[in-house]
Amino acid sequence: MTEIDVSSFDNCFARKCCNWQLKTTTLEFGRLPALMGIVNVTPDSFSDGGKFSCCQSAVDHALQLIDDGASIIDIGGESTRPYSDPVTEKNELDRTVDVVQTLSEMTSVPISIDTSKSKVAIECLSAGAEIINDVTGLEADPLMAGVAVETGAGVCAMHMQGTPRTMQDRPQYENVVEDIYDYLLNRRDSLTALGVPVSKICLDPGIGFGKTHQHNIELISKVGRFHNLDRPILVGHSRKGFLAKILGDRDRDRAVATAGVAIQLARSGIQVIRVHDVKTVAESIRSFDAVGGIDGQTMDLKS
Repeated sequence: MTEIDVSSFDNCFARKCCNWQLKTTTLEFGRLPALMGIVNVTPDSFSDGGKFSCCQSAVDHALQLIDDGASIIDIGGESTRPYSDPVTEKNELDRTVDVVQTLSEMTSVPISIDTSKSKVAIECLSAGAEIINDVTGLEADPLMAGVAVETGAGVCAMHMQGTPRTMQDRPQYENVVEDIYDYLLNRRDSLTALGVPVSKICLDPGIGFGKTHQHNIELISKVGRFHNLDRPILVGHSRKGFLAKILGDRDRDRAVATAGVAIQLARSGIQVIRVHDVKTVAESIRSFDAVGGIDGQTMDLKS
C-alpha cells in the first residue's frame, strides 16, 4: 500500500489521528491540514455550476487545483445546494465516470466521488476513485456501506439534517455541537459494525447542511470537540452562505472569507478542509503558519 505524505507544505510532525486509509493508499496527516479541491461537474451547483461541466474542463480544473496544493480531488455530479433537485443515477454517472477515469490516469492524487448513490460509487471506484464522500452519512442508499466494505474505499460520512430540498427549512437542535457529535459517533460505530474498518472512516459535521448561520459559526468555533471521535475530521465551509452573512453582502466574493475561516480550522487541527479556492487557502495557511500562527514556531526564511 502506497503512503502519500500530506503533511502540508513542510514535512512536519504528525497530528492526532494521523492517517486515513483509502482504497489503495493511506493519507498521512501532518501539522497542517490537507486540502480537498472541489470539482463540481454539474450545471447547478451554488458557486460554480456549469463552469466545469464537460470532461476536459473538469480534468483541467482538477489538475490546476493539484498544482495549487490540493491533496485530494472531490468530484461531484449532483448539486446538494439548498432546495436543489436530485438527478438520476444515469445523469450522475454520465457526468462523473469519464472525469474520474481520465484524471486517475494523469495523477496519483487520491480522487473522491461525492455521491449518495451506490451504483455511482461502484462505477467511479472502478474508474480510479479512492474515497466515497456521502453527504447522507452513507444512510440514503442501503447498499452504500456494503460497497465501501467490498471495495475497501475510504469513506467520509457527513451530517445533514433533512435533505437538500428541506434542510434549510428552520433547522433546529438542542445543542448543535453535541447533537452532531452524537450523530457522527453513531455513524462511526454503525459503519464499523457493518464491516467498514474504522481506519477507513473520516467524519464531517456538514457545515451549511441543515444549519443556520449561527449554527455554522458555533460548529467552527468549537470544531476541536470532534477530535474526540478519534477519526480524521473534514470541514467543507467554502463559499457558503454564512460567510456572506458575516461579510454583510450576498454578492461579494467569498474566497478571502473562506481562507480566513480555513486558518481557524487549521489552528484547530482539522485534518481535511474542502475548498474551491485551493491556492488562496493554501497560501493563507502557509503564511499564517510561517509567522507562528499555528503553534508559535516561526519559519526560518533564508535570504
